[in-house]
Amino acid sequence: MNNLAKTVLTNPVHFLAFGFGSGLSPKAPGTMGTLVALPIIWFMQYLSFEAYIVITLLVTVLGTVLAHYSSKWLGVHDHSGIVIDEIAGMMWVMAWFPVNFVTLLIGFVLFRIFDILKPFPIRWLDRHVQGGIGIMVDDLLASVFTIVIMALLFTLI
Repeated sequence: MNNLAKTVLTNPVHFLAFGFGSGLSPKAPGTMGTLVALPIIWFMQYLSFEAYIVITLLVTVLGTVLAHYSSKWLGVHDHSGIVIDEIAGMMWVMAWFPVNFVTLLIGFVLFRIFDILKPFPIRWLDRHVQGGIGIMVDDLLASVFTIVIMALLFTLI
């Protein structure tokens, strides 16, 4: 086990920032982090809307702080292994839709597309906003783009 993996798996701050270790994936860590969000969302669907929003807000705020500290420790702004932002982003997407296989799949695919391609202004924010807020903000905006497209899709269907 390399030093990064050892630290991530033994330090609670990094463990959470790295999405329970999913960010250690050598391939597509952001996708792995988004996948981690799916079972969380599946169980959260049984909560009231208000409870879902409060928990998602807490993950977002706490995730911003955790991402900031992990990023500082790594000395890299928005290290690809920090995936708490993907988890929070996907949680926001699914806050507005009934949770089922179709909505999870569409939400997952659209969110990953926006997170990877980073259309304006997502890329600009990603490059110009530093710290934990900078790490979180591009995924939150990707979630807004996803929510809008999904709402349009489901309105047309």
